[in-house]
Amino acid sequence: MYENIAGLTGKMAGAAQSGDWNGFDTLQGECASQASAAATGVPALEGARRLRKIDLLKQIMANDRAIRDITEPWMGQLDRAMCAH
Repeated sequence: MYENIAGLTGKMAGAAQSGDWNGFDTLQGECASQASAAATGVPALEGARRLRKIDLLKQIMANDRAIRDITEPWMGQLDRAMCAH
């Protein structure tokens, strides 16, 4: 699951960088579907599997930051435009 989410968030960051918002939206839906499995609980891991999970979570967080770096300024512009009218 974490491998899939890390891959999807990486693709989402690429879609955001290229301005492919339709692709981004599709990937976001896939990512949400994958993440919903974690809501029911994930068993604790040990050793190398735990370290891999930590690495994947760091990658997911870095992808999220890359996406936010692109989308937050745009959302701020949209918010200012909406308030001006």
